[in-house]
Amino acid sequence: MASIPRLQQKYQEQVRAALQEQFAFQNSHQIPRLEKVTINMGVGSAVGDKKHLDLAYEAMTEIAGQKPVFTLSRKSISNFRLREGMPIGCMTTLRRSRMYEFMDRLISVVLPRVRDFRGVNPNAFDGRGNYSMGLLEQLVFPELNPDKFTRPQGMNITVVTSATTNEHGRELLRALGMPFREAKPKGSAA
Repeated sequence: MASIPRLQQKYQEQVRAALQEQFAFQNSHQIPRLEKVTINMGVGSAVGDKKHLDLAYEAMTEIAGQKPVFTLSRKSISNFRLREGMPIGCMTTLRRSRMYEFMDRLISVVLPRVRDFRGVNPNAFDGRGNYSMGLLEQLVFPELNPDKFTRPQGMNITVVTSATTNEHGRELLRALGMPFREAKPKGSAA
């Protein structure tokens, strides 16, 4: 039998019970849970140099532990030398144990390595409990070799939850250990 990821075990043993008690859910299916994590890299420079896209593809393969798919442009834009159907990025969707392992690495290893990190934005929810964040640099992931991936490349990470409100989604991620930035009191200058 495969081992259960550490974050998934924490969710099953502690977080579910805490959320059910906090929000007084009647049914266990109402308790918010992680459904999937989507990682997306847009590589605009791939229009001029195909190698940039290949490097982003390799980096995402190492970060996610599975092969991404190329994203294609939907329109032709002559000013950017972009043609419809041209590969301009890559993305992957993580589910089940890979999702929990990625989230565990993101929360405990990657985010603390971000320079001048003070916490992630607690208001980056979409209204239905899903959270989106961006990283400016892929080299905060320790599995990437900085000698191989010399070009700085950012990425977008979207965490999709079964929560129906932002408050439920925020509490789920906070209970899993997501380091949200503390809200400043209104009227304070700084």
